[in-house]
Amino acid sequence: MILLKEMISRSLFAESKVKKLRIFDFDDTVVKTKALVYVTNTKTGKEFELTPAQYAVYKPKGGDEFDYSDFRNIKEPTEIKQVTSVLKRMSKRSDGDLFILTARAAYKPIKEYLNTIGVRNIYVVALDSADPQDKADWIEDKVDNEGYNDIYFIDDSPKNVRAVKEMLRTKEGIKWRVQHAKY
Repeated sequence: MILLKEMISRSLFAESKVKKLRIFDFDDTVVKTKALVYVTNTKTGKEFELTPAQYAVYKPKGGDEFDYSDFRNIKEPTEIKQVTSVLKRMSKRSDGDLFILTARAAYKPIKEYLNTIGVRNIYVVALDSADPQDKADWIEDKVDNEGYNDIYFIDDSPKNVRAVKEMLRTKEGIKWRVQHAKY
């Protein structure tokens, strides 16, 4: 009887298995490109362009329409080596826990680019949405439904960083780090 009590007691207090999830944004986090967001305001007729960095902090105005056509391909990429060196190291040890989470609509060009710089064992998730809540929701789904409990997220957009932090703060028993990539 004492042995059974000990076994039950140990199982109740045993540490849960750590399940790591590592998530990197793509544009202006892993790579700089010449892609632009084209904005037309239907109320004023004004047209202008935003770099990904400008778009990350842009506050839309009524009548703004966005054209993301430059993001169908990887346009003149420049690797951000501070991040890709970490990404390459992680990809060598990855066990299905390493992701690129991008607002872009197409994953294939990103996957092909990553292969050219030696990043393997990585999933690319193209959300086809610039809404920060969509990134937070994707991560929350992984935490709630797949048992990830050790989260690392890096993104250049303050809006995305804020949305993910706010969501993770509501989760108990989760170890997490959210990093704002600034260059």
